[in-house]
Amino acid sequence: MVDAIRAQAGNEIVAVMSTDPARGKTFAEANRIAASYIGIEDLLADPKVDAIYISTTNELHKAQTLAAAAAGKHVLCEKPLALTLQDAREMVAACDKAGVVMGTNHHLRNAASHRKIRELVQSGAIGTPLFARVFHAVYLPPHLQGWRLNKPSAGAGVILDITVHDADTLRFILGSEPVEAIALAQQSGMTQGALEDGVMAVLRFENGVLAQLHDAFTVKFAGTGIEIHGSDGSIVGRDVMTQRPIGGVTLRNGKGTVDVPLDHENLYMRGVRSFVNAIRGQGQPVATGDDGVRSLATALAVLGAAQTGRRTAIGLT
Repeated sequence: MVDAIRAQAGNEIVAVMSTDPARGKTFAEANRIAASYIGIEDLLADPKVDAIYISTTNELHKAQTLAAAAAGKHVLCEKPLALTLQDAREMVAACDKAGVVMGTNHHLRNAASHRKIRELVQSGAIGTPLFARVFHAVYLPPHLQGWRLNKPSAGAGVILDITVHDADTLRFILGSEPVEAIALAQQSGMTQGALEDGVMAVLRFENGVLAQLHDAFTVKFAGTGIEIHGSDGSIVGRDVMTQRPIGGVTLRNGKGTVDVPLDHENLYMRGVRSFVNAIRGQGQPVATGDDGVRSLATALAVLGAAQTGRRTAIGLT
């Protein structure tokens, strides 16, 4: 994100905040950032700060977003936006009331692969979409094996960390909203307590599409991907559920099988560019605050279905 922000003309990172003073100072020095603060109030009081990127643990997002909105600062927040739908809606409402831009950092929308898949689906290349499959089972690298595995109060577990991405990606591609979920979760030893480190789920969308999801922290060699199957063809994306601008897309229909050309681009640079443009009055962020609310609603429904063993409706209430 440091490089992505600095890639935007006329923008610079002027300050960083960490509640650990030593960590904040080290980060600031390593990344040539002028100021390091230990509290959100001090950061927001800096007149050089026009917008903030919130990358703290999930339970802190709400208070920091509300504080930023009250200070008139634009907000780009990591996902999930919050731990409850009510909190997420309050965050969006506060930014709307303050007249500041709010974006959700759903980076996968910026992938050339997903933008091309969306284009193909919406142009009718596979007829009527019927089914989707998402393969997002990965191995959580050692440097990330902290609060995601052992701190329920921070929104830990694979569903709020990864399934939320699947939900947003499918909404983006299909142009339809998920309405119900069923799920089974797994605890295979990486997480602590009742936290899940793997899940398989099925979502039903308003347009009738059924989508399978496989998410995990524990799988080292599966590879990632997404498939959309329709009445007249299929789209297969491989190595595309990732932060990197990689992967390929194949279209199969009555005309044959073709590898679709992709113009790869840094996902984060593209996302930050849309956020900056929105601040300048040029469109909306690639993923808005409302998109963050909706992806959270789906993830919470999957979590609820896994916990209860019941089909669970996805709603915004």
